[in-house]
Amino acid sequence: MLPEPTPETRHFWDGCKAGELRLQRCTACHESYFPPRAFCPKCASRDVEVYPASGKGVLWSYVINMRPRPDMGTEPYAIAVVKLAEGPQMMTNIVDCPQTPEVLQLDMPLQVSFARQTDDITLPLFAPVKG
Repeated sequence: MLPEPTPETRHFWDGCKAGELRLQRCTACHESYFPPRAFCPKCASRDVEVYPASGKGVLWSYVINMRPRPDMGTEPYAIAVVKLAEGPQMMTNIVDCPQTPEVLQLDMPLQVSFARQTDDITLPLFAPVKG
């Protein structure tokens, strides 16, 4: 079950396909936000812009799914909320590390990576920062 881009989210999915995490920012109150929408969730202004985010964040919260759906493989995986360096939070998966509480420490630094699913959808995933 993959997302379907809409006119409001197309910039985000095009950015992921290009290897760039794109957020929106209100030019009235300067608040960055996610998920994409046509207006600022803080002040309701429609004067918003799209910009490339750093792709950095920290692990804010997670659960380890021990019983994945058949189309998700057989191994447990983390369903996580990442707090982006720019402020918004994003639901995603954590990759490139053991999916255990010992490794998945809250506030651990993360970096975005991208996983192509179809010609139209590339998912943003997050991995621990190395070193």
